[in-house]
Amino acid sequence: MTERDTGRDDTIRAAGVVVWRGSPAAPEIALVHRPKYDDWSFPKGKLKRGEHPVAGALRELAEETGIVAEFGRSLPSSHYLKGGRPKRVDYWLARMVAEGSRTDTHEVDDVAWMPVDEAARRLSYEWDAGLLHALGEATPATTPLVLVRHGLAGNRQDWKGDDDDRPLDRHGRGQAGVLAAVLGAFRLTELVSSPSRRCVQTLEPYAKRAGLPIRLEAVLSESGYDAQASLRLATEAMALNRPVALCSHGKILPELITGLDERAGGTRLAKGAFLVLHHAGGDVVAADGYEV
Repeated sequence: MTERDTGRDDTIRAAGVVVWRGSPAAPEIALVHRPKYDDWSFPKGKLKRGEHPVAGALRELAEETGIVAEFGRSLPSSHYLKGGRPKRVDYWLARMVAEGSRTDTHEVDDVAWMPVDEAARRLSYEWDAGLLHALGEATPATTPLVLVRHGLAGNRQDWKGDDDDRPLDRHGRGQAGVLAAVLGAFRLTELVSSPSRRCVQTLEPYAKRAGLPIRLEAVLSESGYDAQASLRLATEAMALNRPVALCSHGKILPELITGLDERAGGTRLAKGAFLVLHHAGGDVVAADGYEV
């Protein structure tokens, strides 16, 4: 499992996307040309202050190319010095869904699609070309199953009512707001949640933005948890081959994750964090964990 670092330090943070279209066996890759440097690279750019890397990559892709894409697994990060400071660029693989108009016509003056071999020759930087080698290690065509732990909800001992009614606190509502932007990268088509108020509230901002209902399943709650039923729920979601998110609790998710992917088995998510299981043909081929 890959866990994406969202920590803050002196490092310049940026994010980019290796976006593909066509056949998974012979995909075409989108490259952008920057007139200022006269170079060819993948769509990428610096993160805004406090911006989550996934949200930043999604924004840069839209600004520089106008491409709408469904994000897949993470790719290796690039590390180099920029003006004497360390710079880190996180990358994701993404499948094109639609093309639109780009808004950044100053930094980028051309977007070109080309086969992988041609893209490797056209890229201006060695570290970018290395990402295409990583691309060949597994099928690019995967579907995400997103497992979300609810956001921060105060102290259980301080809550006097039914614990299923305990709401997100101020920090948890902030996490839910970040998730609303980040989950958009995976173009979810279904949202499933424990009926607990804090779980539902964690998905509500994204649900409102995406125009999706939240389906409540008691087997994902602490009071109604059923190990076999929750695993069946998740595997059925994978079988649909559609991007789905499940929101549940810290006491439930490690066992559920183990049942879905032994390699990620026992993963414990912080409150507000999520794990993306990228699956193809019924098998999990990669897993990425993210904090919020």
